Amino acid sequence: MEKILSELRKKSEQLRLGGGIKKIEKHKANGKLTAWERVVILLDADSEYIEVGSFAGDDMYPEHGGCPNGGVVVVLGYVEGRLCVVVSNDATVKAGAWFPISGKKSLRAQEIAMENHLPIIYLVDSAGVYLPMQDEIFPDKEHFGRIFRNNAKISAMGIPQISAIMGSCVAGGAYLPIMSDYALIVEGTGSVFLAGSYLVKSSIGEVIDNESLGGAVTHCEISGVTDNKYPDDESCLAAIRGIIGKFGHNDKAHFSRIDPVSPAHKSDFLYEYFPEDRLKTYDMNEVLKCIVDEGSLEEYKKDYGKTIICALARIDGWAVGIVANQRQVVKAKKPGNATEMQMGGVIYSDSADKAARFIMNCNQQKIPLVFFQDVTGFMVGSRSEQGGIIKDGAKMVNAMANSVVPKFTFVVGNSYGAGNYAMCGKAYDPRLIYAWPTAQMAVMSGASAGKTLLQIQEASLKAQNKALSEEEKEALLTQIENSYKKQLSPYYAAARLWVDGVIDPKDTRKIISMGIEAANQNPTIDRYNVGVLQT
Repeated sequence: MEKILSELRKKSEQLRLGGGIKKIEKHKANGKLTAWERVVILLDADSEYIEVGSFAGDDMYPEHGGCPNGGVVVVLGYVEGRLCVVVSNDATVKAGAWFPISGKKSLRAQEIAMENHLPIIYLVDSAGVYLPMQDEIFPDKEHFGRIFRNNAKISAMGIPQISAIMGSCVAGGAYLPIMSDYALIVEGTGSVFLAGSYLVKSSIGEVIDNESLGGAVTHCEISGVTDNKYPDDESCLAAIRGIIGKFGHNDKAHFSRIDPVSPAHKSDFLYEYFPEDRLKTYDMNEVLKCIVDEGSLEEYKKDYGKTIICALARIDGWAVGIVANQRQVVKAKKPGNATEMQMGGVIYSDSADKAARFIMNCNQQKIPLVFFQDVTGFMVGSRSEQGGIIKDGAKMVNAMANSVVPKFTFVVGNSYGAGNYAMCGKAYDPRLIYAWPTAQMAVMSGASAGKTLLQIQEASLKAQNKALSEEEKEALLTQIENSYKKQLSPYYAAARLWVDGVIDPKDTRKIISMGIEAANQNPTIDRYNVGVLQT
């Protein structure tokens, strides 16, 4: 664990540099703070925060020079004691231009603000759409234009939006700050216009400089497009804090919380206990003792459906319902007093049935759900099919998909196939979803995929009256597994925002606590609006 955490820390530190040291020096020479410096100054001193999408764009777009961190910093943090979403463009990455992953990450930030009714703050410093990839960011439903649609929807929902124009704000991107409830601008560095001076000259022949065209004086004193101007980044950020501090408070969802209690195990216990070997068993209950408040775990149907743990607990004082895969091999009682061994990490009919009923209970009782994934999928084979595994799996998916309480997901180990879906993968709208560096996500494991693809290849050759030698089979299997292995990485998933990031396991408790606190700001949960449990 220490080895893989060292890799995590190294990658995270590299991402903080954005476009690199030279780009940062050039950026600061223009009198501007970096994207991260702006965030740190804006947030309350020494307060906790959660970064969202930290590995977005990781190892993507090599032909375009890459897009580290998606070219934008997104955090969930406290401003004047109030939880806010902060979106800060990183102008050291291609002048803050929007790559496809930049748009996806910004939409994710808006989604978090909308789901939780949180104020959202945009620190704008962007050259607009990255033109070489405009066909992948401009016209579709989940592309650039969706951001402005969300601006309108967020305001209609009564959620405050504050924008600070701290650098370039060009073309369609100009609408984002101006569709916000507050639009502030920094003198000398901030500018906002539909077309820059070069395009104005080529389009209508007018010769004008960018400052006169769309600078702070123009928009604060002449056009009225922006509200107020500030001499530097620091004073502009201080003004945002002043605005946020005067907001009133709305009703809350009133999730249950009491004084927190420390977990039974220290988080360091995980580093030694959690196995590196994916075939080795461990007890998920011991993992949960590092996360839940000591003495709060109350397991539901403890002796039934043992490959999924369902339990009520408290995390940092918040009441939660936990649904966690159990990788231990367990003995399960069967009708007629017969017993059979159940494989850990596999969802059986009894486990799916138990989980479905537990999820329904949590919805009825207004208890947020937390999923811990270490799942290889649903049990297969004739006995399972005849026993109705599809029907029981559908019950679980139905209950989980129709849940109205907030859901939070952590991929701690394997996350394969339909198991990813049933355990609230990204497609099922978890409020936050993070992976531990021990995670793997794919349709199936690398070994299973390799063997399956090899069998398909052999069948294809057999139809042509050809055959592979043992050496050729081994070489092909190795090639397939190596190719597949890269896609299993949690960083591959985080780069594409299938998860919100890769985290040190010790941060799990903080993320759950802040996530529920954020969800508690939205009072509009209808605990009766849950899909009917199939019989």
